[in-house]
Amino acid sequence: MKLNSVIMHTLAGTIFVAASILAVAGQAASIPTSELINPEDLVKTIHAGKAMPLMLQVGSHVLYAQAHIPGSEYIGPASNDAGLQQLRKRVESLPRGKSIVLYCGCCPWNHCPNVQPAFEALRGMGFTKVKVLYIADNFGTNWVDKGYPTARGE
Repeated sequence: MKLNSVIMHTLAGTIFVAASILAVAGQAASIPTSELINPEDLVKTIHAGKAMPLMLQVGSHVLYAQAHIPGSEYIGPASNDAGLQQLRKRVESLPRGKSIVLYCGCCPWNHCPNVQPAFEALRGMGFTKVKVLYIADNFGTNWVDKGYPTARGE
């Protein structure tokens, strides 16, 4: 009887952890499509030379150093408190109508843990013109390999 209880508790704990991981992994998919911008449209904006949005990379520093959108700023992974704190600090003095584009590109869209928390943080601060760059697979495949403008290093 005691063994069954231990097994049931272990199984329940495992299921809870798996469900938590899946909930975090699919966060990007919950961003409304009306709040997304595809790479082609962002490239058009960059080439138009009009008022540029503030572009913030909210993923890993290693990926940013390897390749990033020229003019974008590295913030840090928004999946952790330090990254979210850095994001809030960077935008706190900006007008709430400032155009901002968030991107990560660490992994396939449905598994990205960074863009949803960053999006929610900015919306929670009252920003009204926030778009998230839709990167279906990863930044290399959906941006760099397509020949879009790319910078490297810090």
